[in-house]
Amino acid sequence: MARKSKSNMSEQYLEENKDQIYENALAEIQSFELPLGTTLRSVYDDQPNAHQRFMEKLDACIRNHDREIEKMCNFHHQGFVDAITELLKVRADAEKLKVQVTDTNRRLQDAGKEVIAQTEEIIRCRVQQRNITTVVEKLQLCLPVLEMYSKLKEQMNVKRYYSALKTMEQLENLYLPRVSQYRFCQIMIENLPKLREEIKEISMSDLKDFLESIRKHSDRIGETAMKQAQQQKTFSTTLQKQNNINYGRNMHLGRSRILESKNEITLKRTFEEDDEHEEEVLTAQDLVDFSPVYRCLHIYSVLGDGEIFENYYRKQRRKQARLVLQPQSSMHETVEGYRRYFSQIVGFFVVEDHILHVTQGLVTRTYTDELWNMALSKIIAVLRTHSSYCSDPDLVLELKNLIVVFADTLQGYGFPVNRLFDLLFEIRDQYNETLLKKWSGLFRDIFEADNYSPIPVANEEEYKIVISKFPFQDPELDKQSFPKKLPMSQSVPQIYIQVKEFIYASLKFSESLHRSSTEIDDMLRKSTNLLLTRTLSSCLQNLIKKPHIGLTELVQIIINTTHLEQACKYLEDFISNITNISQVTVHTARLYGLSTFKDARHAAEGEIYTKLNQKIDEFIQIADYDWTMSESDGRASGYLMDLINFLRSTFQVFTHLPNNNNDHAAMSGKVAQTACMSACQHLSTSLMQMLLDSELKQISMGAIQQFNLDVIQCELFASSEPVPGFQGDTLQLAFIDLRQLLDLFMVWDWSTYLADYGQATSKYLRVNPSTALTLLEK
Repeated sequence: MARKSKSNMSEQYLEENKDQIYENALAEIQSFELPLGTTLRSVYDDQPNAHQRFMEKLDACIRNHDREIEKMCNFHHQGFVDAITELLKVRADAEKLKVQVTDTNRRLQDAGKEVIAQTEEIIRCRVQQRNITTVVEKLQLCLPVLEMYSKLKEQMNVKRYYSALKTMEQLENLYLPRVSQYRFCQIMIENLPKLREEIKEISMSDLKDFLESIRKHSDRIGETAMKQAQQQKTFSTTLQKQNNINYGRNMHLGRSRILESKNEITLKRTFEEDDEHEEEVLTAQDLVDFSPVYRCLHIYSVLGDGEIFENYYRKQRRKQARLVLQPQSSMHETVEGYRRYFSQIVGFFVVEDHILHVTQGLVTRTYTDELWNMALSKIIAVLRTHSSYCSDPDLVLELKNLIVVFADTLQGYGFPVNRLFDLLFEIRDQYNETLLKKWSGLFRDIFEADNYSPIPVANEEEYKIVISKFPFQDPELDKQSFPKKLPMSQSVPQIYIQVKEFIYASLKFSESLHRSSTEIDDMLRKSTNLLLTRTLSSCLQNLIKKPHIGLTELVQIIINTTHLEQACKYLEDFISNITNISQVTVHTARLYGLSTFKDARHAAEGEIYTKLNQKIDEFIQIADYDWTMSESDGRASGYLMDLINFLRSTFQVFTHLPNNNNDHAAMSGKVAQTACMSACQHLSTSLMQMLLDSELKQISMGAIQQFNLDVIQCELFASSEPVPGFQGDTLQLAFIDLRQLLDLFMVWDWSTYLADYGQATSKYLRVNPSTALTLLEK
């Protein structure tokens, strides 16, 4: 109810004040200051029949305004009429003015066409000028980019890749950012990485070509380096000797100014000649163009891939090192094989040493030392294996010289080579073995060609020739007139000369080994001792055993060995003169010639005895006894007489050997006596064995008598003193056993034998009961 009463009150209020509201709205509409929409909405909102009421108010307002306008017009009508009249008067003038204006306008338009054209041309030119200025500015901004890019292309064409990379870096960091909005710059930016990859590929290709080239030409590089090292060593040695000579000469002449100037001129000429020689011969580094390595290293370093390049380079060089260190199977057959092998290795490490010193970090000293140690182990193993196949001492000597030059060359580049010189001592032993084999053949040839007769000399000249070859001294022989004979045979001076040649050959290997004179002297003496005690001794032993060497030759061999033994002291002096080491030095070794030749003499003497006994056995074998004969022939058997004649003539040869030297005479007599005693003892033993032979079942007394005649001839031979020097019946005692046994059977004196058996004065003291019983049974 309250809400309804409130609503009625609102409607009543609006009804009472509606005229005021419409009037306000019309005032607002007339003022044009407020928006009409808001005013009209305020009139129509919540008012029934508001439109009609508002329109009535609006019509009333319009009528009021019309009445006011009418009043205003009536008030100003006369003025308006007057104005119209004035306008009509000026109408004609206006028409004329219009015609004049139109004509003037036409004439102005015609006159302005040329101005307009000129103005448009000026505008166009100014636009072009502005465009040109803009283009020039842009081109000035782009030209450095284009110039740098052109420079980059040119550098690529001439293979200046490191400079090209620097140009790329400037393009990217400095020039391209200024003009990055242009399309050609984008193309350049896209091409730069491709160019970098192209440069990397090209530089790597150049590096591969470089590695292949140095692999193929490493032998030439190494050969050049070895020649230079050898020339430098020779020059230093020559210069040192020259300085020593000049120093001694200047001291001797009181340091004469003239000689000093001459020496300076000589040295200057030497240096100038050496400089000229160096200009003619390229160094090892000059033979190689290292620019691919430098370029590739710089390029990869600039691109940030330096470590990748270093690893690749070292890996490839390690592979090449393994190839270089791999020897050919036939390397040991010629010295050229070794020279090429060493040259390749030297060439490899010369290149690595150069890379070490001219680059930073590509290779390090640790890397080269590791590579050298690996190579050194391989080289030593290869040389040990292949040198063992070398049977020619000249080849081994050339190999040694190559190793020395090889070691000196690499030592000059800072590589340690002590193990190579240690290896040379192993090869030296092998060299000595090859020398010993070679000299063994030489000794055999000398012995085969010898006639084993004293050397005849017809005059003083021939005598001096022999003496110049062999140190022979015999005052007694010097007193004799020509022609005369030297006691030794032709092989003695030849053997002596060959021993000296062996010493020279052994010395050749000891040179340049960086060893002291004492060590060289010791090595020479040990080598010579091996030659004497093993090679020469073996050759003598084999010679003595040869079937064609007779008794006379054996005696001559004994004499020869005596002279060779005496010559050993001259060989010791010869070695001392070569090495400048006195023999009184505590550590100086002595030559073992005494034992060597003494053993050879003993072997020759034993062979003399053996051959004599063999000859006796040959005569015994032709003995043809009739063991059942009833009585003897009354004379000795023919085989025995021939045997005795042979022995007699043989011992005459012994006693007729030249006795110019008392030692020779004593030696010949001793050998002859011993041989004669040995022959008689062997003959007696052989005759005894003939009687006691188990195959002989029965012996007649006639056969015993015949056998007794033969023994008598033996006893006569012994008593005839076939060799001087025996005292009393010493030689006859060789047949005493046989004589007492035969006497027992000849006289059949068994009672005496049995009665005196065992007594020192027994007539048949040397008869053994078992021997007597055996013969008795037969």
